[in-house]
Amino acid sequence: MDKRQLNDHRTILLRYALLQLHDEAIAEDAVQETLLAALQSGDSFRSESAVRTWLIGILKHKIADHYRAAERHYSLGESASEDGEDPNAALEQLIFDGKGRWIGAPGAWNNPDHALEQGEFWGVFEWCQKNLSEQHARAFMLREMVGLETEEICQDMAISHSACRVYLHRARLGLRECLEQRWFTTKRTS
Repeated sequence: MDKRQLNDHRTILLRYALLQLHDEAIAEDAVQETLLAALQSGDSFRSESAVRTWLIGILKHKIADHYRAAERHYSLGESASEDGEDPNAALEQLIFDGKGRWIGAPGAWNNPDHALEQGEFWGVFEWCQKNLSEQHARAFMLREMVGLETEEICQDMAISHSACRVYLHRARLGLRECLEQRWFTTKRTS
């Protein structure tokens, strides 16, 4: 396993770490530790899984180590209280027919391939993803960015298959609406 091959997975690892740790510097440290551990134990990789899956497994351990260390140094107490806002409120405004299909077609997206190439797009995408509920964003990232199968997502998040499908559906709807409002409906110049 060489550095360049491992570095190809860096962006996905960082996104995963950010979703779990919510701090860019700590996430960056966890990814660096993951890549270092992978380099040091590269000959233990047996190709029974994809390299990305192996790296995510290492990263999960690094994240768990971070939380164990934090518990030793701080009293974590209860997680932050809810702000009372429903993260799915925007989704309720979407209109479907009786069979669950869109009544209106999505807004014009001009050239999505060109938009994906623009770095600014990813900034808007990240903003949209951060404004999803934490569970929806995590399920989406695990499926679409990391490439985990539904069964793996269910195990990782300790949820049922039906809950996973709901999380993925709501994440996609939320991202679609947000991207239409914040990216594709505004005029972009190259």
